[in-house]
Amino acid sequence: MKAIDVLLLPIIPAIILLHLLIAPYTKVEESFNIQAAHDIITYGVPLKNTTLLQSYDHVTFPGAVPRTFVGALALAGYAGGVIKLVGNQYAQLIVRGLLGLFNAVTLYNYAFGLRKAFGREVGRWYILLQASQFHVLFYASRTLPNMFAFGLATLAFKQFLSVPGRDAAAVQMKQQYGIFLFVLAGVIFRSEIALLLFSQLSVLLLQSQISLQPIITAGILSVIIALAISVPIDSFFWQKPIWPELAGFYYNAIQGKSADWGTSPLTYYFTNSLPRLLLNPLILLLIPLAFILPSTRYAARGLVIPSLLFITIYSLQPHKEARFIIYAVPPLTAAASLSASYIWTRRSKSVIYGLGSLILAGSIAASFILSTTMLLISSLNYPGGDALTQLHSIIKTHHSSSTTSSPSNANADTNTTITIHLDVLSCMTGITHFQETTHLTPHLHLSYDKTESPPEVLLDPAFWATFDYALMEEPGRAVGKWEVVGTVFAYAGMEFLRPGDGTSFGEGLERVYAANNITKPQKDREDRKDGEGEGEGEKVLSSEQVQEEAHVLEARKERVPWDEEREREKREMSDLKTRLMLEEMGRFGTFRLVRDAVRVVTGGYWFGPRMEPRIRILKRVVED
Repeated sequence: MKAIDVLLLPIIPAIILLHLLIAPYTKVEESFNIQAAHDIITYGVPLKNTTLLQSYDHVTFPGAVPRTFVGALALAGYAGGVIKLVGNQYAQLIVRGLLGLFNAVTLYNYAFGLRKAFGREVGRWYILLQASQFHVLFYASRTLPNMFAFGLATLAFKQFLSVPGRDAAAVQMKQQYGIFLFVLAGVIFRSEIALLLFSQLSVLLLQSQISLQPIITAGILSVIIALAISVPIDSFFWQKPIWPELAGFYYNAIQGKSADWGTSPLTYYFTNSLPRLLLNPLILLLIPLAFILPSTRYAARGLVIPSLLFITIYSLQPHKEARFIIYAVPPLTAAASLSASYIWTRRSKSVIYGLGSLILAGSIAASFILSTTMLLISSLNYPGGDALTQLHSIIKTHHSSSTTSSPSNANADTNTTITIHLDVLSCMTGITHFQETTHLTPHLHLSYDKTESPPEVLLDPAFWATFDYALMEEPGRAVGKWEVVGTVFAYAGMEFLRPGDGTSFGEGLERVYAANNITKPQKDREDRKDGEGEGEGEKVLSSEQVQEEAHVLEARKERVPWDEEREREKREMSDLKTRLMLEEMGRFGTFRLVRDAVRVVTGGYWFGPRMEPRIRILKRVVED
């Protein structure tokens, strides 16, 4: 193995794990498998005591359609031993990391297949092009059913590569194994893989590269094996005879319920999803070039036509998401690597090829930069996970300070139970059972509630009186007296700022004051002179008021005599800013500092993500 191959070997798994570490939380689409993996690791597989299944998340939140437990069971089985070694605090990272590494192995396996079929340089360029894309590596560790199917489909694609020197019997055996893998992925995880298999086999039949007899034999045997895996396992966990993927297909395709989640134009996959999935715009030129070049034309047909046929057929389904066609990315990227290799190997033969090679290298670098930018932006999209992490820190700090400051609470053996309500948005944007902890410290216990209906319960003051803290998208829905002790910001689109726009970090903190319900005694001197300022209580200052007061103080610095009270208020505001800066220097605060640093360099201009408050961390006010 050459040095370049050694350097390329860790790229894909390293980037997948990097994505995992920077964006460790999950979205609602991933919730079934991540929660199921947690429950299997925590409660085991209750073969003898099925009542333990009542503790599983899918019993309380079954979802619109049943999903298979096969993937979660496999992840839990492999992750269990590792978690015992490193600790439960890393359990979610381990589970997701195992799935990510599985997909990384399948991508490398496919790259080695390309090397055997088309040459070493094609395999190298495939790794570079694939690694510089965003979506495949970002989703690789996410417990979507699509990403369990993705690895199997990628392995299946490898079996259909035309390797020189392979005899007819070996070719047929590889094709039958590919059919088996496609069927396994389709029957167990995602039914749309059937369309992918149909597209692949249709092209092979038209090219007379396969006959019906091995297709029928392999297909029937594969379906029997796949059903023998899925039906018993899923029937046990769902406690009824079931083939989950058939139920999902009937619900989404036959009944047309998938349209309830939104519909897209017929051309959406080709005009929107596919360019985003491939990311590097040069790939869209390299693929047709592979059809033009005589030496790559035949290979390109086998890679591209089945994938495009699959996307075309699947475009008839009204509800469209990029992850539904993500399986087509490896073969399409492979076709682009054919052209890239052709240009690169001729870089010293002419100026045209040399310039083309420079453009190729530049596009890879640009794609890596764009992919990294997309990763950082995507990591800002999980306010629920961020909120619960911050809340645990707040509770731990508060409990620690209260036990040390109050002699009556200093008994280390005192057990305290704190109850937390998690609203819908929090649960949909990052919170999983892995993140929940019943024992924050040996004597500090946490209890979580996810009640979202019926409405009359959520309007009952007695219901809210049972909680000590709450994570709320809309704080006003929490009945009773609550104090906002934290605000979690999330990505809210892109923004373009010009010099003079009042959105620096310091000004952003002023908005944090208001968002966090920070109050300041309103003792206006002019009102006091009129006798109208007494008893006015507390008032939340807006960012404009705070700025205006600061400017007035600065202007009067030389003219106004010493005012002890005003100086005290200035010190308090300075201390408050310092405290808030420390508290808000999480993802949001760091983002602000980076943005302001860029604006210094660009003379005040900025184009990037806009952050808005999404979830408030509430603490119930207990009246004496």
